[in-house]
Amino acid sequence: MALNSFFLQGSQSEQRLIQSLINEQLQIYGVDVVYLPRKIINKDTIFTEIQSSEFTDTFQLEAYVNTYEGYTGAGDIMTKFGMSLKDELIVTISKERFEDFISPFLSSFPSSEIEVSGRPREGDLIYFPLGKRIFEVKFVEHEKPFYQLGKTYVYELQCELFELEDEMGGWNQTSTTTEEIDDTLSDQGYITTLKTISIGSTATVGLSTSVGYVRKIYLNDDGYGYTKVPQVSIGTAPEGGLNATAVAITTELGGVYSVKEILMTSTGAGYTETPTVTIIPTSETINGVGSTSYGVGAAATAQIVTDYAGVRIVSIANSGGGYPIAPNIVFTAPNQMAGLGTAFGTVSITDDGGVNQVYITDAGYGYTSFTSKATITAPPVISGVGTYNFNEIVTGSISGATGRVKSWDVGNNILKLGATNGTFVAGDVAVGSDSEANYSIDYVESAEFADKYDKGDEIEKEADSILDFSESNPFGDY
Repeated sequence: MALNSFFLQGSQSEQRLIQSLINEQLQIYGVDVVYLPRKIINKDTIFTEIQSSEFTDTFQLEAYVNTYEGYTGAGDIMTKFGMSLKDELIVTISKERFEDFISPFLSSFPSSEIEVSGRPREGDLIYFPLGKRIFEVKFVEHEKPFYQLGKTYVYELQCELFELEDEMGGWNQTSTTTEEIDDTLSDQGYITTLKTISIGSTATVGLSTSVGYVRKIYLNDDGYGYTKVPQVSIGTAPEGGLNATAVAITTELGGVYSVKEILMTSTGAGYTETPTVTIIPTSETINGVGSTSYGVGAAATAQIVTDYAGVRIVSIANSGGGYPIAPNIVFTAPNQMAGLGTAFGTVSITDDGGVNQVYITDAGYGYTSFTSKATITAPPVISGVGTYNFNEIVTGSISGATGRVKSWDVGNNILKLGATNGTFVAGDVAVGSDSEANYSIDYVESAEFADKYDKGDEIEKEADSILDFSESNPFGDY
């Protein structure tokens, strides 16, 4: 039997009245929150997983706080990764206000960015100004209360404290509220901080040649136990000559410390016989132990040239600047006669990016004072240019790594990137996809996950001041 037609189960006028009353109640008893719809930047088409997203729009909306006694959820809990905050919040918003105020704006975006525009979506954000916290919508309840007079009038948003990953902020800062939101998100998530170089200059060098010099030093045995760098002693040159000098470079492989190579700082002059090369391990006296030497077994021999000239020393005329990694040095080939050898060397740099020393690995054969020249390769960028745009993609020229700009501090040359893919390296030129700004990366300052609610580092620091885990038993003597 059909319903009695003389009793209405909800006319449009009755439904509009209830909706108006609800809207008025929300405006009286609610609080102004900020609704931030999620825009999809990149989505995995295989697993349908949102890999990166952004929040570039804000809507101020009145909402009733259902959990008026405080945050719900698991609260603050200690995990093996540090302190974790699991606060939850439930708010109620007007269905009519959302559909009239927010939905028309969202429907203007392509479906690839906004998949659902007619209702609030899981994954959108709510900024709760009373606690100055950002919550993520985890579930949208649209049937509570259950069809009063044949219709629903509100959305109940069940929210959880937001933990940012690779999402982006970047909305227009039109009010104090949105500035607070931007500050909350700008330094959160997995952030790669790069120190860049704004101005570089090419180093220049000068050469001196000599006859009766050490052309090469061959490492016959790399030894072991060289945890400290040994000294290198080269036999004395005859009277009127110049002594050759060299340094040892050590390396570690599988826990074995050995000598990797011998590099010359001066090849000497006037040698008529091959000098001996002695690798002297560093030694020290330890109280209660005695004299200890760091390393044993390394041996090397020298090769000299007495009939033609070679490079004796490389002097630094201008150390240059802006070198994130050691540049190459290129020696001109001797042109005195065919078949003679070109010199080779390696370069070391200072912490501030200037050339510090040129080491000679092969002094060459057949040089004269007129043909002996060398050039240092230029730094990756002589002069960094441009201003990175927020959220644009930056690509490393060497590593191919990419990231989205979170902030660009031009005064301190600090570039912060989020949503990074790959690993940036020193010497990369970070090129902006939109701005075309490009700066050479001096070094990667940090690459870590920053979460304002993660107190693990602070807890570990305080714990270390109580317990010293470098002791065999930090809990007592027994």
